[in-house]
Amino acid sequence: MNFFDTLKAETAADRQQLFAIPVIEDALRGQVTTRQYIAFLSQAYHHVKHTVPLLMACGSRLDGKHEWLREAMAEYIAEEVGHQDWILSDIAACGGDAEAVGNARPHASTELMVAYAYHQIDRGNPVSFLGMVHVLEGTSTALATHAADTLRSTLGLPPQAFSYLSSHGSLDLEHVAFFEKLVNRLQHIDDHRAVVHMARMMYHLYGNVFRSLPHGAALFDGEA
Repeated sequence: MNFFDTLKAETAADRQQLFAIPVIEDALRGQVTTRQYIAFLSQAYHHVKHTVPLLMACGSRLDGKHEWLREAMAEYIAEEVGHQDWILSDIAACGGDAEAVGNARPHASTELMVAYAYHQIDRGNPVSFLGMVHVLEGTSTALATHAADTLRSTLGLPPQAFSYLSSHGSLDLEHVAFFEKLVNRLQHIDDHRAVVHMARMMYHLYGNVFRSLPHGAALFDGEA
């Protein structure tokens, strides 16, 4: 079994727990409100804006044996620049206050998830960052592939409100193939363990971000 398959197998239970969160189950059925969608985008903005800095931090901490991975981080950076601006545009297209989101602090769950990633890169094994990529990209792709079109029709929002999700749709199969090839080049058991550990932690921490979104009775504490 190659490492990519091992990574999926060893984190399958954690992934299942994430996708069992009620608001994600609702999203996959297209049963969320515009308020929930804006709340999701708002927290996405606050972690996506760290994607490029995290990639840069990871690249800067890699040793000479991982020069090939540093080059891959540069490719990722080129692809990820400006994605947080797409999210603000999506929020505005939904009728939300993009400026307020940009000036606000993230929810504690989002802040802690991002802080943990920086901590592992800086104090642990920088290669572990690939575990975060696996979780966030995989979750976004699943939501885009299975929920974006349904949400667009049920919420009655324009296509301009889905640029971030749409960017992670089926076209990301090429991106997934690139990631699979990348992690399969990892040879050291310490790197394998670091990536798996980060992925398992991220399934939990990212799950907390979704758990923070308005749902159930909380959805009616104000505008729905």
